[in-house]
Amino acid sequence: MTSTPATPSPLLTPANFSYSPNFASLLTGLGSSLLVTTYQAGQLVSFGTYGGELQVALEPFSVAMGIATHPRRVAIGSRGLIWMMESGGRELAQSLSPAGKYDAALLTRSAHVSGNIHSHEMAFVGEELWVVNTLFSCLAMIQPGSSFVPQWKPKFISNCHVPGDRCHLNGLALSDGRPKYVTAMAETDAPGGWRESKAKTGVLIDVASHEVVARGFAMPHSPRVHDGRIWVLDSGRGQLVTVHPQSGTWDVVASFEGYTRGLALLGDFAFVGLSQIRETSVFGGVPIAEKRDALKCGVAVVNWRNGQHVGAFHFASGVEEIFAVDVLPGVRCPAIRGPQPKNKDQASDEIWVTPPPIPELDPRLQTVSQPAEPEAIRLRTAFGASFNPEPTATAPSIESTPSPLAPG
Repeated sequence: MTSTPATPSPLLTPANFSYSPNFASLLTGLGSSLLVTTYQAGQLVSFGTYGGELQVALEPFSVAMGIATHPRRVAIGSRGLIWMMESGGRELAQSLSPAGKYDAALLTRSAHVSGNIHSHEMAFVGEELWVVNTLFSCLAMIQPGSSFVPQWKPKFISNCHVPGDRCHLNGLALSDGRPKYVTAMAETDAPGGWRESKAKTGVLIDVASHEVVARGFAMPHSPRVHDGRIWVLDSGRGQLVTVHPQSGTWDVVASFEGYTRGLALLGDFAFVGLSQIRETSVFGGVPIAEKRDALKCGVAVVNWRNGQHVGAFHFASGVEEIFAVDVLPGVRCPAIRGPQPKNKDQASDEIWVTPPPIPELDPRLQTVSQPAEPEAIRLRTAFGASFNPEPTATAPSIESTPSPLAPG
C-alpha cells in the first residue's frame, strides 16, 4: 500500500508508513489486532481492521518499552513508570464513532513508579505483573509500596539489590502461565560487563533450573514458547530461531532486514519487530551492523512452519526502533487512550467515564429515592458521542474472558 502519513501525536518527524496489501487480511483472518511499542519515538501503536482496511493509531507513551496483556488490562513499561490501561468494556467501545468500528476500549487509569529500572519485557503471572528488571539483573514483581520486589536472578549474578545492568537481562517467556525462559547478553557479574562480548555471548536460561539452555547468540531478545517449541530472536543477526534445549543448538527459521526485537506468535504466524540501529557503541561488532544502511523498521510477518515471509509493515520516517510486539486475540480494532493528550485540544481527545449519580436521600421519609429526572451514566468520547444506558444501569463492567481483552 502507498505510504500513509500519521500525525496524531508530537513526533519530531511525522510517521509515514507502507504495508503489504495483505496485512489487513492477515489480522482479519486471525480475528485479532496488534500492539507495538516504539522506544525512540515514544508511541504505542495499535494495528486493527475495520471495513476490510488496516487501522493504524499512535498513542504517546514516553520511552514506550515492554507490553503485558491480561483479560482485563494492558501494562506498558516506560522510563521510571509502568502504566496500566483498563478495559472499558464492549458497550463503551461500541458507543464510539463511527458506530461499529471499535470492539474494545483501553483507557489509561494508573501508573506505578518503579524508578528507571530499565524495564524490558513484562508479563502477567496470574494477577501479578512481572518485569524483566534489566538494571538490577533480575525478574521482579510489581507491588504497591515498593519500587519492585525481586523474584529471581541468574545464578551468575551475585546481588540483585544493587543497580548495574550486569548481564543485560531482557526477555521473558512464559509456559503454562509461569516464567520459563529468559534471555541475557552475557554471563557476567560486573556492571556493564556484557558490552564487550555482546556479539557472541548471548544466552537463553531456564528459570526453574537456572541452567543455560543455549549460548552464542548475538544480543538475543524475546524468547517465547509456542506449539511446543522454544523461539528466540537472535537480534544481532536479524534472525528468528527455534532452540533445541537438549543440545543447545538452534535452527534459523527466517532472516530479516532489521534488528529483531519484539515477537508475538499466533496460529501459524510470527509477528517480528524490526529496528534500524543507532550510531552508537552499543551495536559495535554486531553482525547486522554491517548492513546498517539497508535495515528497516516495522513489523514482519512470517509463516513459522516454513519460514516464508507473508506480510510486512514498514515505517519510512518518524519511527526507527520497535521495542515490543504483542497480540490482542479476539479484538478486531481497539480504541486506546494514553496518559497524554495527542493534540492541544485536550478536551476533544479524551474519553471520560463516570459512575451513576448518587441517589438522593429524602429527609421526610428517610428513604432513598431517585432524582425526579434521573441522569444516565454519561460516557463522553473524543468523537462527540455519548453512551447513555438505562437510568438504573450500573457502570459497565469489565468481563474476564480466556483471551486477553476479548470483547464480552
